Amino acid sequence: MSEQVYDAETIKQIWQMTKTDLEASLSPAFFNTWIIPSPLTSIRIENDQKAIATISCMTAFHVTNLKSNLYSQIKNSLEKYINKPLEIEFVVTDLRQKTENKSPGPSANNERIDQRLNQKQKIDRQNYAEFKNDLLNNKSFPSEVSSRQSPTVEELFSQANINNNTFDRLKVRAGQIGLRQDYTFESFAVSSSNEMAHAAATAVANNPGTSYNPLFLYGGVGVGKTHLIHAVAHHVLQNNPEAEIIYASGEQFTNEIVRAIKSHNTLQLKNKYRKTNLLLLDDVQFIAGKTAVQEEFFHTFNALTSINSQIILTSDRPPQEISLLEDRLRSRFEAGLMIDIQQPTFELRTAIFLLKAQANKLDIPIELAQRIASQVDSARRIEGIIKKIRSAVELQNLSLDSALIDKILQSEVKHNQQKIIRAKPQDIIKTVANHYRIKQSAVRGKRRSKELVKARHIAMYLLRNELQIPLEEIGEWFSGRDHSSVIHAVKKIEQDLILNQNVQQDVSAMKMSLMAISN
Repeated sequence: MSEQVYDAETIKQIWQMTKTDLEASLSPAFFNTWIIPSPLTSIRIENDQKAIATISCMTAFHVTNLKSNLYSQIKNSLEKYINKPLEIEFVVTDLRQKTENKSPGPSANNERIDQRLNQKQKIDRQNYAEFKNDLLNNKSFPSEVSSRQSPTVEELFSQANINNNTFDRLKVRAGQIGLRQDYTFESFAVSSSNEMAHAAATAVANNPGTSYNPLFLYGGVGVGKTHLIHAVAHHVLQNNPEAEIIYASGEQFTNEIVRAIKSHNTLQLKNKYRKTNLLLLDDVQFIAGKTAVQEEFFHTFNALTSINSQIILTSDRPPQEISLLEDRLRSRFEAGLMIDIQQPTFELRTAIFLLKAQANKLDIPIELAQRIASQVDSARRIEGIIKKIRSAVELQNLSLDSALIDKILQSEVKHNQQKIIRAKPQDIIKTVANHYRIKQSAVRGKRRSKELVKARHIAMYLLRNELQIPLEEIGEWFSGRDHSSVIHAVKKIEQDLILNQNVQQDVSAMKMSLMAISN
């Protein structure tokens, strides 16, 4: 038997099935880090007893890790679809420059299966039954893929497989657009600080172009703006897989325009942006002060709204506070629905942590989740802690217990000690009231229930220790109490912070919220 080389499309199909096998057995982080960047690029059948597969890697480090940790798994999976003993070669290749290395033409047998696979991808549900019957009447497959371990025609065209293929296509589309797979409505934790933004995003996702156009979400770092707009795009794709969607940051949009102007190719850029069904522009404040970029976005904005395409924008501040933003853009942004997403509360940070832990298959008790939430100030820092925990559990074989959490939180405490609270007195009173779910007027008032006294003492303690406000002024904030009452409150909380773990956690959580406000 002469040497046979598989064609590019067949290799692509085999690698896709192999990746599906690997994804089921590997963690998402491991799969995305080592498998996704390292595709199968060639298969050579040297004889009946030997095949050689080549996998291209970005770096020698990838080669070493794949050889050491995943060789057997990749080999076993590939052999299922090639039906021959297999050896794998790992090579370092710059895939971005690989444009000329194309495989020779396929054998007649491989050509037939290649044609069938291509046909399978193109058929729609209306002619599914007829196409399936045609295939069932001609079941000849090449020996290389005729093993019972490979999918049969019935399996290839089962309803479950069609649904799986649809899901795979949506994942591919989402990846091409630049969407994070985990940023969906299902994984978004809702509380009072973001419920209006969540409701508006849901309405837009269900009826793009008709409700709240444009939708303008603004807020600080890590409040969920990007998560929400990705969730809208995922929802739109599920309802309409053919929808044209563009996701870009303000910086990416700016760079595209600069490149288009330099290459005298602005027409192509206009065609790209002005014919989309859904435009998501993250950090729109980046385009402010850039005349040519604002000019292009102004006309893009008008073109899209004229054909009822949906526009969603995010920013770290409202339009009126974006300096150097042209008035004509500012007025259009303000004509839509603008929503301020507040920093996550202690309860929301706890919920976010539990959701992300569940997504990463980490079983963490709520007490430990609350301890972590009391030490972090944003969803992004929560993601970082999740990665540290997972790394410790999976790579270092450590137990997920309070000792591990305390060790990881040490770095967070050091980070937070470097921060300074720059909040106003009313911010502290509001934060304390929100934490205990009572009215601000009750915290400042004269009622002396146990819960109110505790909240009032903590508010006084924070005003004194964090803002160094004079005792007499603090008393004025609380219905004119004298300085001795403030001294008593401060000393009481200082003692509780030594002896009472619940007070420690409450005060830490409120400090995190105040740091998020003041930064």
